[in-house]
Amino acid sequence: MKKQTNKIALITLLFAGIILLNGCGSTAPLLSTPIENIDQTAVKLSEMTEDEDRSWSHLDLIKDSIPGVSLDRAYEELVKPNGETVVVAVIDSGIDISHEDLQANVWINEDEIPDNGIDDDKNGYIDDVNGWNFLGDSTNEQLEYVRLLASKDRSNPRFEEAKALHEKEVEKNKLMKNRLQLVRDRFKESGEAVADYLGKDSFTKEEVLAINVDESNIKQQIAVVKQAYGFGYKSISALLEDVDRDMKRPKEQLEYYLNIDFDGRKAVGDNPDDIDDRDYGDNNVMPKNGSVHGTHVSGIIAAVRNNGLGANGAANNVKIMAIRNTPNGDEYDKDVALGVYYAVDNGAKIINMSFGKSFSPHSDWVRDAIAYAAKKDVLIVAAAGNNAENTDEIQYYPNDQLGTGLEVSDTFIKVGSTTNKYGSGIVSGFSNYGKSSVDLFAPGSRIYATVPDGKYRYLQGTSMASPLVAGIAALVLSQYPKLSAAQLKQVLLASGLPLKKKVSVGDDSVLPFSDLSRSGRLVNAYNALIMASKTSK
Repeated sequence: MKKQTNKIALITLLFAGIILLNGCGSTAPLLSTPIENIDQTAVKLSEMTEDEDRSWSHLDLIKDSIPGVSLDRAYEELVKPNGETVVVAVIDSGIDISHEDLQANVWINEDEIPDNGIDDDKNGYIDDVNGWNFLGDSTNEQLEYVRLLASKDRSNPRFEEAKALHEKEVEKNKLMKNRLQLVRDRFKESGEAVADYLGKDSFTKEEVLAINVDESNIKQQIAVVKQAYGFGYKSISALLEDVDRDMKRPKEQLEYYLNIDFDGRKAVGDNPDDIDDRDYGDNNVMPKNGSVHGTHVSGIIAAVRNNGLGANGAANNVKIMAIRNTPNGDEYDKDVALGVYYAVDNGAKIINMSFGKSFSPHSDWVRDAIAYAAKKDVLIVAAAGNNAENTDEIQYYPNDQLGTGLEVSDTFIKVGSTTNKYGSGIVSGFSNYGKSSVDLFAPGSRIYATVPDGKYRYLQGTSMASPLVAGIAALVLSQYPKLSAAQLKQVLLASGLPLKKKVSVGDDSVLPFSDLSRSGRLVNAYNALIMASKTSK
């Protein structure tokens, strides 16, 4: 759920004119507001250091003037050296379980003998040593409302809504693809013209700036190349690489996600509309493509702490159970539900679900699974979504309620996203919110964590906010293992910072932060540990 960078978008908009013109210690006090006048705390005025930028979500509002979750402070002052290991299931796109900053914290099913082709533990999944892949070899999928159109079920009350949305999105992506192609063609043409003029295959900025010529055609081509330098690129090829990367999104949208005729499920081989058809998938939780999202989410929770690599995970005694259900496109409700059942039945105490959609034909299957997790004393943490919408008014799935109705679970947490800027802009511009449908907020903008092949990257979205809450939950449960999942949820909600501010959300509406979620709070690890120490018996 990340937002794209604005650089190419800016180039596209600016260059459009050229195209048109030219072709834990229990006695510690809780941090709170307004008791300590946190709402009058000096904001961070200077630029963050590189270390602060990479770890801002773990910092402390009072000590660092950065609205993180006080994790570093919690470890310094409250975390006891020994804790119980907590299994966290990450239901996502797949995980690079070989990543040097994750592999020590990957869950291993000790009851399964690897690669013998036998279901040793009789749980219904063969060789599920680290988890299960419900997608098999499938990578790309349609969006859920496109599946509705493909079914041609006009009796569905949302069919016409889906049709209108599809037409809008197809037109938008075609337009973006064409604009980017025009940008690419023009810069490529100008680069080749300048290279030809200079009589060489490549050229430097200095060589271009030194050209002094009156001939109108080449002057125009030189002007375009200079504009690339003005955008901050060192070469035309670097700009073209960025354009190609940004073109990938509308191309994939049109080829897969919005394509009514595309069948991504064929590679899986099951009937996604039959919850009892469960003999599908495999044990490959680390696919060749598509595991960036799940690896990043896992790193936020469980990257090995204080090993000198990348960034620290939130939890220190944790094992990640890998469950793959999220393709490029929308996940199937069946895979979500079965993923929850798998996690619960195989020992996970916390489940993170950083995915979501606005159409869910079998949402009842998912709610049944959420209720099952609650019955089995398992906490689920889920992303609130990145549509900048009030989800009390516009349903967003998965959720444990219909609309603003009764919840089927007391162990389900929906998480919105915040930024590193304390003030009216603290809520991420993309984040969903809702007094009934969202429970809590956590840092989710520009989060640095693991990605495949031993690398690290900044990503953002409520997808990043959710695992931070899941990681804090794992830390608290590790320290206080007698807490029930319901108690753990209440600790996380009640101990957060209740910011007394009006903030910008969605379409530039200004609302009290307290009205954006059930708790009206920003999660705080320091407070959570203190409250847990007073709650646990």
